Amino acid sequence: MKVTAIIQARTGSTRLPGKVLKKVLGKPLLEYQVERVKRAKTLEAVVVATTDNERDDPIVRLCRELSVPVYRGPEEDVLARYYEAAVRFHADPVVRLTADCPIIDPAVIDRVVACYVRNQGKYDYVSNTLERTYPRGMDTEVVSFRALKRAFEEAKDPASREHVTAYIYRHPDRFRLGNVSHPADESRHRWTVDTGEDFLLIQKIIERLYPENPLFTMDDVLRVLRENPEWAEINAHVEQKKL
Repeated sequence: MKVTAIIQARTGSTRLPGKVLKKVLGKPLLEYQVERVKRAKTLEAVVVATTDNERDDPIVRLCRELSVPVYRGPEEDVLARYYEAAVRFHADPVVRLTADCPIIDPAVIDRVVACYVRNQGKYDYVSNTLERTYPRGMDTEVVSFRALKRAFEEAKDPASREHVTAYIYRHPDRFRLGNVSHPADESRHRWTVDTGEDFLLIQKIIERLYPENPLFTMDDVLRVLRENPEWAEINAHVEQKKL
């Protein structure tokens, strides 16, 4: 097994173009995320999977500066991009992360990966999103290479090709699924970046926590939001895009 995190990233977001390269305290959001993901103890490698569109060249340049391997593949067929990246970097299992989660907690990644590894042979797919109890923005999915390959070969509809793991968790009759839950339901929180309001909240969180403690945790963010309850209202109205 080579436990490999593959972070999908592109600049062509419809609601907030270029979001992964937007800066807080002089650093792009993607740099914060890579920095945090690299601290996950269960990962053996971290890869960024971006598109073959030239507008994503800046992502490639940033990854080179950060010494992070990059794979470039289809923009719309993200499932193919993931499968090809997994083949290229011998990833098994694949830890799927998205670049709109810049404050993801490496300890959360470790919990989900540990559940998969501990139950090796029992699950094809483990995540903390099947039953959502973690804040949105802590999303972590672990899928075996075998299951990813099967999805790549069998999934035909555009939604399954775009959303990578949708074919897997929508077919519990074909794949063995596992979920990791948080002790308390914190699913009301939205710490992903898809709109200007999302960015404003993340900017406030990073500016508050990062200068004093670059290793801040999910619990640190929850504490700051308890101290500043009005911050959660910044993006409370934002609806997650549906598949």
